[in-house]
Amino acid sequence: MHPLKIVILGLSITSSWGNGHATTYRGLSRELTERGHKVTFLERDVPWYAANRDSPRDCGRIRLYRDFKDLKDRFVSEIREAELVIVGSYVPDGSEIGEWVIRTAGGIKAFYDIDTPVTLAMLENGSPGYITRKLIPAYDLYLSFTGGPTLEVLALKFRAKMPRAFFCSFDPAEYYPVCCEQVWDLGYMGTYSKDRQVALEELMLQPARRWQKGRFIAAGPMYPKETVWPANVARVHHLHPAEHKLFYGAQRFTLNITRSAMVAAGYSPSVRLFEAAGCGIPIISDYWDGIETIFEPDREILISRTADETLEMIRDMPETERYLIGERARLRVLSEHTAAHRAAQLEEYVSELSGG
Repeated sequence: MHPLKIVILGLSITSSWGNGHATTYRGLSRELTERGHKVTFLERDVPWYAANRDSPRDCGRIRLYRDFKDLKDRFVSEIREAELVIVGSYVPDGSEIGEWVIRTAGGIKAFYDIDTPVTLAMLENGSPGYITRKLIPAYDLYLSFTGGPTLEVLALKFRAKMPRAFFCSFDPAEYYPVCCEQVWDLGYMGTYSKDRQVALEELMLQPARRWQKGRFIAAGPMYPKETVWPANVARVHHLHPAEHKLFYGAQRFTLNITRSAMVAAGYSPSVRLFEAAGCGIPIISDYWDGIETIFEPDREILISRTADETLEMIRDMPETERYLIGERARLRVLSEHTAAHRAAQLEEYVSELSGG
């Protein structure tokens, strides 16, 4: 494919604080740039990300804007001249920006939904603010965090022209096995979400209370002050992405918990799932439809539904088996779910739209 001018308007690429979007956008932008495309990422400058910049490696051209007016005044030529413009979910004023992009852009207009089940649930009850029912069919391409039956729902119920699965990914240069002491029996990383808390209680906090000698760690911001953490669960408020591989490497097992809307939709692997697998750490996950299309249960991933099952895994599994599960998952994501795979996939979708 000839080099493209690509503009991405996303939630954030400069800060991973409290979101999983930044690392996804960094990997995608970096790989598109490596493949010869000219990528410009436009991000709303907001205080909470300004105070927590992560300084990513080369991810193309990054520009901040103050508000919607500033965006229109300064970057209209980039939108007009781009051969592909992508607007992401959770972008502030995303609906207004999307309407402006549809009117202004001369190339392909795409929406990248990194939160598809949440988006569709909010659309049923009004509007999420970053997309509307009217806007969905106006985009040429709908890149969906979720695959499976949700793609048919997007096409038939919401009239999306070209809904395509576009899972998150990981960067093998950032997420890989490290040699370090495994301090923790089970770890978890995730921003607080009310609908994940029940699963966190069942799959980590209850096991921690019942196994006093066990060592646990939970990382992530925004947990309520009244959250009761067992004494053997260490807390980390926020981790710089450069620290993620060491965080995973220090765990014997890592826990994946999925938001309820993603569980209901199925086929919604999170970016943390791929990142942890890239580090070769065996994953214990809740179950959702389609997880077997990403990892083979019992060989590449472990599924837990109760505290008893979690405790049995982390206390009784032979070391050789534990290691092999993590290694098989690592090989699986290296073969299917790197940022390079997503960049190539995006090129395929653009070729499909432009007739090859």
